[in-house]
Amino acid sequence: MAEVSPLNPIHAPFFGLAGVACAMILSATGAAYGTAKAGIAIAGVGTFAPNLIMKSLISVIMSGIIAVYGLVIAVLIAGNLGPHNTYSLFSGVVHLAAGLSVGFAGLAAGYAIGIVGNAGVRAFLLQGKVYVGMVLVLIFAEVLGLYGLIVGLILNTKTSG
Repeated sequence: MAEVSPLNPIHAPFFGLAGVACAMILSATGAAYGTAKAGIAIAGVGTFAPNLIMKSLISVIMSGIIAVYGLVIAVLIAGNLGPHNTYSLFSGVVHLAAGLSVGFAGLAAGYAIGIVGNAGVRAFLLQGKVYVGMVLVLIFAEVLGLYGLIVGLILNTKTSG
């Protein structure tokens, strides 16, 4: 068992595990919202123009990538946790911050992708020229999640393990 001290308290891994949970739960929630919101529009478009379904799936694919960001940071944080490792309170709080940054950024990105995907696919049904603009706005929404992942990765490197 690892040595317990004021700098390595027994409750320090709780914060790291909370970071893992926040990263996975919040980013998966954002991805699920984006998939559901955009999927509703895709289903509606499919009834009027089935040939547009494949091009309309980009928003659902981009929503799924948001959950992968949460998974990446959760695996990295969980790799530092273990019953025989010394785990400082600093590491726990930094890992919590990393998980929260990825989780909330993923939640916001999933929400944005869902809204843009829903409106964009419906507009694409009426006017094909909207597609490029929709993809650009979806990319900018996706980047919100990527920013959270970058911050989480930088924070994760600040811990000594």
